[in-house]
Amino acid sequence: MMYWYDDHGMHGWGWFAMSVGMLLFWVVVIVGAVLLVRALIHPGGRGRTPTQPPAGPPAGGGPAGPSPEQVLADRFARGEIDEREYHARLATLRETADRLVKH
Repeated sequence: MMYWYDDHGMHGWGWFAMSVGMLLFWVVVIVGAVLLVRALIHPGGRGRTPTQPPAGPPAGGGPAGPSPEQVLADRFARGEIDEREYHARLATLRETADRLVKH
């Protein structure tokens, strides 16, 4: 009698498939737990990073963000544009603003 040597057991590929399956199972469980904890800790915070301001107008009723001139000045300060381009764009902004005010 050869009870231990029948051909119904797992061989090399069976053990490999079972190992990979178990590994994938635990990866899914851990990722699911992490996502659940994050959703419970930060409800409704999808798509926002801590440095982004909240969407919509500010509570104080002030301007919704920096003015176009301030954005241009910030780009110049960071070195994204040179002095010639800064002055050309600033003049264009002011001309456009003057035309909008007159109409």
